[in-house]
Amino acid sequence: MDDEVYAELRPLLFAIAYRMVGGVGEAEDIVQEAFLRYHRALAQGVAVEAPKAYLSAVATRLAIDHLRSARVRRETYVGPWLPEPIVTDPHDDPSAHAELADSLSLAFLVLLERLSPLERAAFLLREVLDFPYAEIARIVERSEDSARQLVTRARRHLADERGRYEVSRERHAQLTAQFVQACAEGDASALVGMLAEDAVAYSDGGGRARAARKPIYGADRVARLLVGIARPERAPEMSIALHAVDVNGAPGLALFDEVGAAVVSLLSLDVGPDERVRNVWIVVNPEKLAHVRLPAA
Repeated sequence: MDDEVYAELRPLLFAIAYRMVGGVGEAEDIVQEAFLRYHRALAQGVAVEAPKAYLSAVATRLAIDHLRSARVRRETYVGPWLPEPIVTDPHDDPSAHAELADSLSLAFLVLLERLSPLERAAFLLREVLDFPYAEIARIVERSEDSARQLVTRARRHLADERGRYEVSRERHAQLTAQFVQACAEGDASALVGMLAEDAVAYSDGGGRARAARKPIYGADRVARLLVGIARPERAPEMSIALHAVDVNGAPGLALFDEVGAAVVSLLSLDVGPDERVRNVWIVVNPEKLAHVRLPAA
C-alpha cells in the first residue's frame, strides 16, 4: 500500500465515512476496506491515475451500502438512535483535513438522518467536500442531472433546520460552561432558564445503559432529567466528575467515572440563535463510548 497515499487521503475518507454512517468503528472499517480494494486493484494491474477520486468513490459506495442495511437494524434499536460521538481536540481534529468542523457536529449529523443514503452522499460530497457534480454523478452511479436533483432534494429537506445554528463558538462555549455548572450544582431552575420552552432531550442508551426510551419534551422535564443524570447518588459505585470537552467539534460535557477510568456519558447542546438550548443529545450507550478518551488537560 502506498504509505503517502494512505497518510494523505485517510482523513478525507474518514470524514466521508463517519458523516455518512455516524459511527467511528463502522467508518474505520469502511476506510480500511476502501484501501484494501485500492491495493487489490493496483496488484491486479489496474491503472489508478487519481487515487483521491477512486478511494472517495469506493468509500462512499461502501457507506451507502452500510446505511441501507443499517436502517433495518435501527428499526429494532432500543430508544432514540444518535450518532456515535467523538471527543475532539481543537489541535488535533480529525476533520481538519478539509476544514469540516461545522459538518462534524451532532446537530448536523442528526439532520442528515432525514436523508436517503443517496441524498446524504450527494449532499455531503457537494455541500461539505465541494466535489463537482460530474464526479458526484460518477460516484453515486447516476447521471449528472440526477446528482443535481439529489442535492436539491437534500437541501430542501434540511432548509428549515440548517439556519438555526448561528451562535458563535465563543458564545456556545460560555453557555455550555453555564449549563455544566447548573448540572453539577443540581440547579434545575437555572437549567430551565437556559432551555427553550419546547426543548427536547434525546438519550441514547441502546438498551445497554439506563436512558429514557423516548425523547423528553419541555424545559421543565429536560431540566429534571439532567439534574438526575448529574446527581452523584445516582451511581454510588462510581466517582463521577464532569468535564467540559469538545464533542464533535462543539462545546459539550463528559461524565467521567474516576473509579472505572471511563467516560460514561457525553452530552452535546444545540444552541439556537436566541441563545436558548433547543436540543440536548446524551449518549450513554457504552458501545458508543468505548473508543472515547478525554484529551490531556
